[in-house]
Amino acid sequence: MSHDFPPGAHGGDGARLAESLGVAVEDVLDLSASLNPVAPDFEVLLRCHLRALGRYPQAGRATAALAACLGVDPDLVVLTNGGAEAIALLAAESPVGWVRDPEFSLYRRHLREVAPGAPRWRSNPHNPSGLLAEAEETAEVWDEAFWALATGTWTRGDFERGGIVVGSLTKLLACPGLRIGYVVCPDHDLAGRIRLRQPAWSLNGLAAAALPDMLSEVRLGQWAAKIAALRDELRGVLVSAGFTPEPSDANWLVVRAPGLRDRLARAAISVRDCANFAMPGYVRIAVPDREGLERLADALGRVVQ
Repeated sequence: MSHDFPPGAHGGDGARLAESLGVAVEDVLDLSASLNPVAPDFEVLLRCHLRALGRYPQAGRATAALAACLGVDPDLVVLTNGGAEAIALLAAESPVGWVRDPEFSLYRRHLREVAPGAPRWRSNPHNPSGLLAEAEETAEVWDEAFWALATGTWTRGDFERGGIVVGSLTKLLACPGLRIGYVVCPDHDLAGRIRLRQPAWSLNGLAAAALPDMLSEVRLGQWAAKIAALRDELRGVLVSAGFTPEPSDANWLVVRAPGLRDRLARAAISVRDCANFAMPGYVRIAVPDREGLERLADALGRVVQ
């Protein structure tokens, strides 16, 4: 299927779409990246930490703050340049793994070999379906990039049972440009090896300085409840437009809707193409805030015949 507005590999297509349409990026409703729609605006807080850009980053305080949230020894936590670096570091340390498709594409990209019976990599909630794993399901690497937004809790705690957990605070805090991810290791030996693989000063200075204050503003239970309510409203909007969204526990819905991505793109709304999940004809639509819901509903009324 050809696209008037070719999708990127991992969503977050707002800036590219704005350039294609010749509009300001702020005029695009980007529902392709599945960020927290109820996160606070951290601009003022981040401005208070701009002096950190004049010195080399020190990640100690930020690591301790996140470890306290997760309820884990800080020495078992490695902060990274986004969830993407966390995945790349783990794949470099253990390059043979098993990925059961459809699944987030970065696992296959960074693993040297994907082989049945090797340590399994598993997103939770599953990306793209948005469904949480069953309690008895096992994996060696759990990606909890969207766990907190789906459950209102910090982690399922698989590192306590020998698993490895990766996460992406940039999803939770809705600041993908800041790049904050992490690995939680089940033992100090693995954490040490991951740190040795990591480039120096990987976590940028602004992120390292601001993260403790940002985490103090997190309200997981409230956020998850609001997202669940907005997700129900999004489902209603899509059903009213004639679509049947798949079940989801996450901050997005997946729907079979061939051609919808291009039609919404012409209305300056970006949604995630699922073709690289081996799901052609499907789109993943992030849960927007209420203003975004109204804009999406209006656009669907105009582009869906």
